[in-house]
Amino acid sequence: MGKVYFVRHGQTYWNVENKICGATDIALTPLGHEQAIETGKAILDAGIDFDEILSSPLIRASETARHISEITGKPMRIDERLTEQNFGKYESTARDGAEFALAKEHFADRYEGGESMLHLAQRIYNLLDELKADPEGKTYLLVAHNGIARVKRDKTSLDIFWIKDKSLADLDNLPDPDVLASDIIDNLQSALDSFNELKAQLEK
Repeated sequence: MGKVYFVRHGQTYWNVENKICGATDIALTPLGHEQAIETGKAILDAGIDFDEILSSPLIRASETARHISEITGKPMRIDERLTEQNFGKYESTARDGAEFALAKEHFADRYEGGESMLHLAQRIYNLLDELKADPEGKTYLLVAHNGIARVKRDKTSLDIFWIKDKSLADLDNLPDPDVLASDIIDNLQSALDSFNELKAQLEK
């Protein structure tokens, strides 16, 4: 069974402006392109080997993937399931907005026109299950968004590593714990409440 490595895209213009990107297609800044190139070089320097790059279709990720592909010589392809979560009405608003922070506490919240955490998790899990079942045992490099960190997979079934700041770290050690699935689902009652909330919405 192969491994899965994960790279987040480089800096975007909305990152600089502290705005929520979500599914909105925002380009990399010049620094973002430089970060992608440096990441590609760091992957080579670290001797990280993989068979293929899978990228989100959003330009900030696909351009990051393109730079890495050109530097490493590895093929890349787009997988729609790696698209960042759609945050609906909150996209382009402040990332640290109080209303958005409250909305993120609910798995079933679709952000008025967006996508719930449950739907995001489903498509990411589908992809990871597919990679896990690869009969050739290939190793993949995923180039995507912070959203994938929220749906961390059990490492006993699939090894996932986060490549950041020219170093490898286990996904459990991400420096931004508020986005980790483990921090969200530790409260089982909260997860159950969210499931029932979604069920009620679907039954309307």
